[in-house]
Amino acid sequence: MFTELLKNHALHTAVLAWLMAQLLKPPMEYLRHGKWNWGFLLSAGGMPSSHSSLMVGVTLGIGLHEGWSTGVFALAFAITMIVIYDAAGVRREAGRHAEKINILINELLAGHPISDKALREVIGHTPMEVTGGILLGVLIAVLYKLFVG
Repeated sequence: MFTELLKNHALHTAVLAWLMAQLLKPPMEYLRHGKWNWGFLLSAGGMPSSHSSLMVGVTLGIGLHEGWSTGVFALAFAITMIVIYDAAGVRREAGRHAEKINILINELLAGHPISDKALREVIGHTPMEVTGGILLGVLIAVLYKLFVG
């Protein structure tokens, strides 16, 4: 089984795209805000979208290594579109709701907080972050195909 995993080029592109996206998040956050936030190494949200990178990487990996006319490529493409829509739409809107709820809690309960734990506001991606993830996924899949085969 392990040797089969070593031969799975689509899996390699997926993992590399995800890993690269996660590793790029702290430097991108530093460029944006001028301070290091190492929590982004393991978090959702931020630039680039690791969800988009992962899915685009695996989808292009399947297309490049197994063929564009396969059913598995079609399935990967469909799932990738759902993940990208979710990352940029549903999860981003949930983050906006968390931000507004946190403001309400801070205003209504100033000095008398029920809980000091704020809701997580960065659970989705901006369109730019999703685009960054898509481009990174494409880049990793193409580079992998060129250099590994």
